[in-house]
Amino acid sequence: MTTYFDDLETRSADEREAAQMEALRAQLRAVQGLRGYRDSLGLIDPSEIDGMADLAVLPVLRKSELGAAQGQSSPFGGFTAKTAGEFAHIFQSPGPIYEPGEISHDWWRVGRFLHAAGIGRGDIVQNCFGYHLTPAGMIFESGARAVQAAVLPAGVGQTELQVRAAADVGTTAYAGTPDYLKVILDKADEMGVALKITKAAVGGGALFPSLRQEYTDRGISCLQCYATADLGNIAYESPAMDGMIIDEGVIVEIVRPGTGTPVAEGEVGEVVVTSLNPDYPLIRFATGDLSAIMEGTSPCGRTNKRIKGWMGRADQTTKIKGMFVRPEQVAQLVAKHPEITKARVIALREGEMDVMRVQIEGGNDAASYEGSVAEVLKLKGAVECVPVGSLPNDGKVIDDQRTFG
Repeated sequence: MTTYFDDLETRSADEREAAQMEALRAQLRAVQGLRGYRDSLGLIDPSEIDGMADLAVLPVLRKSELGAAQGQSSPFGGFTAKTAGEFAHIFQSPGPIYEPGEISHDWWRVGRFLHAAGIGRGDIVQNCFGYHLTPAGMIFESGARAVQAAVLPAGVGQTELQVRAAADVGTTAYAGTPDYLKVILDKADEMGVALKITKAAVGGGALFPSLRQEYTDRGISCLQCYATADLGNIAYESPAMDGMIIDEGVIVEIVRPGTGTPVAEGEVGEVVVTSLNPDYPLIRFATGDLSAIMEGTSPCGRTNKRIKGWMGRADQTTKIKGMFVRPEQVAQLVAKHPEITKARVIALREGEMDVMRVQIEGGNDAASYEGSVAEVLKLKGAVECVPVGSLPNDGKVIDDQRTFG
């Protein structure tokens, strides 16, 4: 097996950006006539998008907007030029949100991840991702096909039968959520059955270090990817296990939650992804997940940027004194005062009452911001000016510290 899936993984940063910007400009020209993008991108001149910094002029597309558009124009909301019947598959995720799928080569780009995980020709992959309505099963099956591995389409459940099948067909690799592999292994131990699984490619949940170590102790190399039904593979681990390398088929930005404004490298924010898939061109699609760009490149030799992996949810909307407070409102408060660099709303409970405290970086006179806080957040709260750089780098703009029950 070659070290890399293809030459794209080791190209220079300049080569990558030039190629991605060219693909993005073509994408922008193609989507301007689509119903889903007509209002938001109709006046954008694609020729003015020269580099990553220019992406900030494009609007962010949120899942709630995608769902609303699909309600008006079923099933895909006008975000693709293809009709439903022109796709190979149509999937349903909670919402419901409908996603298209194709069977063309590595449509979701998971083959790149499976190759990094050492899975390829001669392997038999027990695919324990769901096949019912949701796309995860097909996403990983498509990736296995791209690396010429055989697939046992197992899905989830019937663990005893899974163990028997794994033993009978000689499964060498597992694909599924991080914890279900342990269920299979424990059942195999209980049944006294020896399995040949030495590789695992996981996603869809947290891979805790203790669980990875347990797999390592069993002789199983376990790597994880970050993928979604809408976007396919976004980032993945390599054997270096030093962050998650951004996939070559997407552009990833980290923005201030509730905005489309990029944060400084290393700062935690919301993951916003532009897919360069012409079949389903999602542009600046907000995942709702938090992460951060890491400094440098992976020791494995892949040259794309890396993210730290999943670090929580960006949608920190909470209710204080019966009123919703949203990240977008905190962003509006910061934008209202040029001297403010960052702000955080803290929800507390004192006695039996909700209390709101607002911490502000960059201000000097806390009292002078009380009016803006009440106007923008629709609630009164204590304002505290704190030194620049003192708020934690965790992506939180709303910190609910209340405990209930």
